[in-house]
Amino acid sequence: MPAPIVFVDIAGPDDGALKQFYSTVFEWDAGDDGKFEAPAETPIHGAIRRDPAEKRLYIGVVDVAATLTAIEAAGGSVDVPRFEVPGVVVLGLFRDPAGNPMGLVEMDGNKPRVP
Repeated sequence: MPAPIVFVDIAGPDDGALKQFYSTVFEWDAGDDGKFEAPAETPIHGAIRRDPAEKRLYIGVVDVAATLTAIEAAGGSVDVPRFEVPGVVVLGLFRDPAGNPMGLVEMDGNKPRVP
């Protein structure tokens, strides 16, 4: 059996700001110790590609454009606004208040929206 992903760690210099950001935008409520639980699609799909070194966590949302607006209002920034990869997926790229690169996948029910 392939090795599973078992934990997600999001770090930055102001953990309180990160807790507030992820709670406000994604409803991930971290306790005083910073631990939280979020639903996950299983299996988790991934890609290894040739580009500058980077890792991104992609979060499924109903509306990428609206979520990017909420991200900016909560202190994050948009790297790439909503865009479509025809026949594949709808995405948006952002950074949380600490600068961690993250992504959004627009969902159609429990599946990624395919344009």
